[in-house]
Amino acid sequence: MAWRGWAQRGWRCGRAWAPPAGTQVCEELPAALAAPRLLGRRFNFFIQQKCGFRKAPRKVEPRRSDTGSSGEAYKRSALIPPVEETIFYPSPYPIRTLVKPFFFTVGFTGCAFGSAAIWQYESLKSRVQSYFDGLKADWLDSIRPQKEGDLRKEINKWWNNLSDGQRTVTGIIAANVCVFCLWRVPSLQRTMIRYFTSNPASKVLCSPMLLSTFSHFSLFHMAANMYVLWSFSSSIVNILGQEQFMAVYLSAGVISNFVSYVCKVATGRYGPSLGASGAIMTVLAAVCTKIPDGRLAIIFLPMFTFTAGNALKAIIAMDTAGMILGWKFFDHAAHLGGALFGIWYITYGHELIWKNREPLVKIWHEMRTNGPKKGGGSK
Repeated sequence: MAWRGWAQRGWRCGRAWAPPAGTQVCEELPAALAAPRLLGRRFNFFIQQKCGFRKAPRKVEPRRSDTGSSGEAYKRSALIPPVEETIFYPSPYPIRTLVKPFFFTVGFTGCAFGSAAIWQYESLKSRVQSYFDGLKADWLDSIRPQKEGDLRKEINKWWNNLSDGQRTVTGIIAANVCVFCLWRVPSLQRTMIRYFTSNPASKVLCSPMLLSTFSHFSLFHMAANMYVLWSFSSSIVNILGQEQFMAVYLSAGVISNFVSYVCKVATGRYGPSLGASGAIMTVLAAVCTKIPDGRLAIIFLPMFTFTAGNALKAIIAMDTAGMILGWKFFDHAAHLGGALFGIWYITYGHELIWKNREPLVKIWHEMRTNGPKKGGGSK
């Protein structure tokens, strides 16, 4: 501190000062002396800091979707809604984030197939009654004077001309169109991103696994998915039936999103995903597995045809490469998960799940036939 007087005298004279030779000066000292008012004890305070200031502890901030490599990649995709202002909260223990989605996937899949079995039972039970009702309606129509330009009649005629598969997926397509329209409402953007996009870094994990299956932000994305679903609807419903198809489709949407969760957590590439591609990949893979010699063609290149088996191999290879290399335009992990589920279900799942539904149907039949006895008294 021998040069303290030199500093004070230098400032009183209004000129610069220099410490004596051999004196070590802290790197922050010139900055502290730049203001003439830093004298006396305040000057001593800066002298005693020696080698600089301590860095303030870094605050842990929630991750935003537009930061990092994954956010930039998702931001470049036209299929994903803009999420610059959306905050995601990745867990410090990523594996734990998969526990709830796993149990949700297992529970929802079981409920879907159980509900489909009961639905099929009710459909078979009411088919005889509907047959006689149909005969009566046809007889009344034959003796009733027909109205010209009846819109309801035209709609019924169009509906009756559709195949069972097309009638089944009409409701799915209508739901996708409704959700697409909700994306166009600015005040619903945050709600749509929270509940209709699946992301393991989001606070809501389970319900988006199902809701995002009906969610499309891009018109082209929705049109392409719905066209493929409409094209394969007749084949898949002929193979599985209406009730089993609905169970497989809804379960495929949840399972493909769970596979996407696993991939994102394993790679650390968080980002929102949406669309029916995972479930549609299950439909495509199931049909191609069941009918591998069927001929397929690309939408815009109908002159080039190929077998369904080769198409399935090419799709699996492309999605595997995209998942490994980190391609981000599509959610390749969800596509691959959906395709593998479709192959597994046609090969093994139908025998393991659907053909073992008889105990549940018997329980439901007993509940329907016996039911609660009127009067409630004991004999």
